[in-house]
Amino acid sequence: MNVQPIGVFDSGVGGISTLKKLSQLLPNEQFIFYGDSLHAPYGDKTIEEVYNRSKEIVDYLLTKNVKAIVIACNTATSAAKERLIRDYPELPIIGIEPALKEAIDQGEKHILVLGTQLTMNLPKYQKMVTKYAHTHTIHSVACPGLAEYVESGMNQPQLLSQLLDEFLGKYQDKELEGVVLGCTHYPFLEKEIRTYLTTNISVHTGYQGVARQLQHLLQEKQQLNQNNSKGAVTLLGSKPKEIPYYQQLFEFF
Repeated sequence: MNVQPIGVFDSGVGGISTLKKLSQLLPNEQFIFYGDSLHAPYGDKTIEEVYNRSKEIVDYLLTKNVKAIVIACNTATSAAKERLIRDYPELPIIGIEPALKEAIDQGEKHILVLGTQLTMNLPKYQKMVTKYAHTHTIHSVACPGLAEYVESGMNQPQLLSQLLDEFLGKYQDKELEGVVLGCTHYPFLEKEIRTYLTTNISVHTGYQGVARQLQHLLQEKQQLNQNNSKGAVTLLGSKPKEIPYYQQLFEFF
């Protein structure tokens, strides 16, 4: 049981950023990543559409005999995780969520959260913002087009400059202590986002929390891989021709 792989999926290439961190923090584990680039992005779909795609991917990963699932997509976590947990009660399912609480726990009072429209609109995120709104200044910014930029190869700097101007322009002069990258595509643009705002700003991704939760659940079920050898990473996706790009990003990140 311990040597079974861990399934990781995302709406596209973004989840590779999470996958890389998981493979570094749990180096003995085997991972199978599935990127749903054919249906990216998830951020402009309905909750039901995101849930249906997520369930199809989980069913596919189960044919690969995975012992746990990591939803490496903030939007899919927000829209589908709770239903998937009910659908598969014996399967450990962990999701990545906007790391707003992480920023707050570090004492930051002025926080910029970047994410998809669907993630920002869902009640779970709105409830958290409301909870801390009286003590913190939280700017929630939906960034349509930013995930697509990463999916398309990140080779149009002028387009990226236009997108950053559109989404972040009015925050350059605001007091900010931290920025939450609430979509797993965005960490591939961390350098550019830091430079646009200020290089001193704290950046939060949520990777550490996901890795700790995954490790804890596997320990509880006595399913941690005890082998001393380094685990392998298998990259799969709904657009097989994109796999070389997946590999490139995995090595880049």
